[in-house]
Amino acid sequence: MNGESWLFILAVILNALNLFSQVYFTIMYSDLECDYINPIELCKKLNNYIVPEAALHGFLSVLFLINWYPYSFILNLPLLAYNINKIVKKEHLLDATEIFRTLSRHKKESFIKLGFHLLMFFYYLYRMIIALIAEDS
Repeated sequence: MNGESWLFILAVILNALNLFSQVYFTIMYSDLECDYINPIELCKKLNNYIVPEAALHGFLSVLFLINWYPYSFILNLPLLAYNINKIVKKEHLLDATEIFRTLSRHKKESFIKLGFHLLMFFYYLYRMIIALIAEDS
C-alpha cells in the first residue's frame, strides 16, 4: 500500500473516533437537559475528552499539510482554527456553574461538529477507496 492509502485509512479511523466522541457529547448534553445527570458529573466526564478530540483533529490536519493534501487540509481548517481559538482563549472546558446557561450553545456546537465529522468520514472513505483502486491499477 502506498502512503496515500495509509493516510486516508488513518483519517477514516481517527475521524470515526471524533465522530463517536461527538455522539457521546450530544447524548450527555441531552441527558443533562432531561436531568439524568448532574452538571458536575457532566463537566467532569466531558472535560476529559475535549482536548484529546481537538488534538486528534489537529494531528490529522497537520498530517494532511505535511503530506501536501491541500484540499483536505483546507476542509479541516475552519474546525482546526475554531478549536485552537477556544483552547488559546481558555474557553474549551465546561463550567458546571454555567452549563445550564450555555447548554444551547454547547449542543449547537456538538451538532455542528457531529455533522462536520460525519461529512468528513464519508469524504475520507471516498478518498481511501480511490487511493486503493488507483494502487491496484
